[in-house]
Amino acid sequence: MKLIRTEDAVGSVLCHDITQIIPGVVKDAVFRKGHVVTEEDIPVLLSVGKEHLYVWEKQKGMLHENDAAEILRQVCQGSHMRASEPKEGKIELIAEADGLLKIDRKKLNAVNGMGQMVLASRHGDFPVKKGDKIVGMRVVPLVIEEEKMDRVKRICGEEPIFSLLPFHRMKAGIVTTGSEVYHGRIEDKFTPVVKEKLEEYSVEVLGNMLCDDRPEMVEDAISEWIGRGADMVVCTGGMSVDPDDRTPLAIRNASDKVITYGAPVLPGAMFMLAYKYRDNSEGCIPVMGLPGCVMYAKRTIFDLVLPRIAAGEELRADDFSVLGEGGLCLNCPVCTFPNCGFGK
Repeated sequence: MKLIRTEDAVGSVLCHDITQIIPGVVKDAVFRKGHVVTEEDIPVLLSVGKEHLYVWEKQKGMLHENDAAEILRQVCQGSHMRASEPKEGKIELIAEADGLLKIDRKKLNAVNGMGQMVLASRHGDFPVKKGDKIVGMRVVPLVIEEEKMDRVKRICGEEPIFSLLPFHRMKAGIVTTGSEVYHGRIEDKFTPVVKEKLEEYSVEVLGNMLCDDRPEMVEDAISEWIGRGADMVVCTGGMSVDPDDRTPLAIRNASDKVITYGAPVLPGAMFMLAYKYRDNSEGCIPVMGLPGCVMYAKRTIFDLVLPRIAAGEELRADDFSVLGEGGLCLNCPVCTFPNCGFGK
């Protein structure tokens, strides 16, 4: 840092805020720390009594905050997102599409653990809308060692910390189980709820097939939907451990691998996810079994899993085992999900 005449400051970087006070009108920083002085700024600086300025004295091996923030942007920004212009050493990433936000948490924590730099983001594995802010980043000091930013690049490697998976245009078949619905003894109130949730992610619902409690009938319905081109199959009803609840058996028989039957989430503990391999070997078709709570609870395990399925993510068992912390919905009088702790 050095003190120079204001008239000689063009191109220099301010080391402190410059405050302008107009009684009864304004009291605010007219220029912020880190601002690069231009020719047009000189009269303004002189008008607020600044005949001399403290400016950054460039040193070998040191980076200005804006240059360091640009390095953070490089290691953070994935596809389908845009960056704001650096301002006072801060850059933000904004979603360019509706999709699922993925975060490399190990890298995120490593960078934040280095000190003198900040990456503050929204939660990963949750949906974002086009235009949503994803993360803000900056370094804390006005200048930082270039070697430290080189370490950031080495830690993060080639893959960005943040990525956005756009939602796929998917088709879903619904299998509605239960002899009481199949025989028309009660109205099917489960399917409309499922359709509404699928439509949140622009999933095309091909239709629903009614089945009684025989697992063979449910299994045939699942297979038929897959044969008709469904990208996912959602089964409702018959998911508990009661002897006459046979939907899990049908899902198991119609699929090639079961990921989970049960999840540490309330509501939604009896959720099931399995996959059927596609004939062309290009990925898998998810087959889900939804417990009864999905029909009446505002938010459940289905709301945590569906965005990830709709983004084309193939889930594993450990994706469910980590849901226990934050897996309890508090049934708030006014639901604010996803702006709450459920699933986080």
